[in-house]
Amino acid sequence: MMLLQFSSAQGPEECCIAVEKALACFLQEANKHQVTVNLLESVPSKQGLKSALVCLEGENTETLANTWCGTVQWQCQSPIRPRHKRKNWFLNVTRFSAIKPIEESEIEFEFTKAQGAGGQHVNKTSSAVRAKHIATGIAVKVQSERSQHANKRLARQLIQWKLSEYYSQQLSSLDKQRHHSHYQIERGNATITFVGIEFKRSN
Repeated sequence: MMLLQFSSAQGPEECCIAVEKALACFLQEANKHQVTVNLLESVPSKQGLKSALVCLEGENTETLANTWCGTVQWQCQSPIRPRHKRKNWFLNVTRFSAIKPIEESEIEFEFTKAQGAGGQHVNKTSSAVRAKHIATGIAVKVQSERSQHANKRLARQLIQWKLSEYYSQQLSSLDKQRHHSHYQIERGNATITFVGIEFKRSN
């Protein structure tokens, strides 16, 4: 298992649009590489996504991640500010190793009917999962998958991620780089460059 974080790094709304577009392209590439991707968490903005955290699994995970990690550049006239002089927008893709698993006994699970998009099927079974880490009170809800088992597994992974962030913020030794990745982007040395409103890859 590997985690990737797509982040606008507190950039303007155009960078958030780029995050959403880049994630869509990444999902298409993952499908071609037969890599399973699960969206664990996303933070929406007005026009796109401030950040997204995904979990990768599959034989080609390493190869796919290596082509994306680093700075991603989008060369395009702003779609929301046509007169804006800036035409280069950046986002950051950061890789994190698998987080040390926690015991299932440390988590309380509650199963409810999923809500939202998905038609009638989404409400037929109690497939949505609420998970709470007993010691810290950290809680998440996952309903992205149709099966209770799959959502439970994703909820556990998301709890592990949030625990790692929690301990990092408590000045522990757990990968402080993750906490700062939202704020740092190396501009001018892009791993991947996309061009135009169609978001076509140029390299």
